[in-house]
Amino acid sequence: MPIALEFFVHYAYPIIFLWVLVEQIGIPVPSIPVLLTAGTLTATHRLHHGPVLLAVIVACLISDSAWFYLGRRYGNSVLKLLCRLSLEASTCVSKTENYFSRRGDSTLLFSKFIPGLSTVAPPIAGQIGTPYARFFLWDLAGSILWAEAFILAGRFFGDIAKKSERFLSWLGHFAFIIFVVMVLGFLARRLWNQRRFLAQVREMRIDPEELKSMLDDAERNGNTPPFIVDLRHPLDYLPDPRVLPGALRIGPNEVREHSEIIPRDRDVILYCTCPSEETSAKLAMQLHKMGIYRVRPLRGGFDGWKHAGYPLIDYVTDEPHAAVQKILPTTTPAPSA
Repeated sequence: MPIALEFFVHYAYPIIFLWVLVEQIGIPVPSIPVLLTAGTLTATHRLHHGPVLLAVIVACLISDSAWFYLGRRYGNSVLKLLCRLSLEASTCVSKTENYFSRRGDSTLLFSKFIPGLSTVAPPIAGQIGTPYARFFLWDLAGSILWAEAFILAGRFFGDIAKKSERFLSWLGHFAFIIFVVMVLGFLARRLWNQRRFLAQVREMRIDPEELKSMLDDAERNGNTPPFIVDLRHPLDYLPDPRVLPGALRIGPNEVREHSEIIPRDRDVILYCTCPSEETSAKLAMQLHKMGIYRVRPLRGGFDGWKHAGYPLIDYVTDEPHAAVQKILPTTTPAPSA
């Protein structure tokens, strides 16, 4: 047996525990190759299924519980930190918040299968006040489901490999190389997705200075100001409920489903609180594909504008709500026969 494989088998359970713990803490090292490798080795009885599963579950529960309590205590600042650490730019805080809004605590059952969602789900559960006992049960179920899916997939591959002694021998000699290639492949894919997403965002976004200049120019000359949309989730309003001057609070789904609320005759600025402007950038790209081209995400989002020292105003619920209602189509019931 090659030295690298011998080392892994000898220290397998601590390695699996530490590897999964590090990933669940937020460091972008993929655990799936480790689980697949461990599952394959259970088919040859070099590892045992029970201890492998236990190591994964304990690692998940320790890291998830820590993030749960940090989310409960520090709220939005913890989520922003995790979103910056994540290599999954396309999956961010706002997406996880939307999952919780629609599915509640059951989000924890499948969150580990979605890159980027796994790490931010526990602190959001803590932030929204989920009781720890309920969180623990859902997180435990989700951790078991996630771990078993890949361990058993590796076991299935190992059972197939056992049918050919020659292939099994070849697999044993090159197991470490295959493992390294899998890890590098997962990392390369995540980095590629992130770079491609950020490149698209850079081409579209507007700087806070440019937006401030547009607002000042509209005020001086009596021109129509840009149409500014606040895409923040209700949880993001808690640290600071103010908005940019003239901004309307409209949910991302409302904008997508009712694109007619977006004016075509002026610039439309979208902002959120995600690092890299994830929510506003994705929505801007979707609207571009729908033929609405004057849509741009605000660089740095709400925090970028705030840190630049530009004015923020208190949000008056009735006025923006009424403005949106005038634009949204209304349905009237058909007259009865």
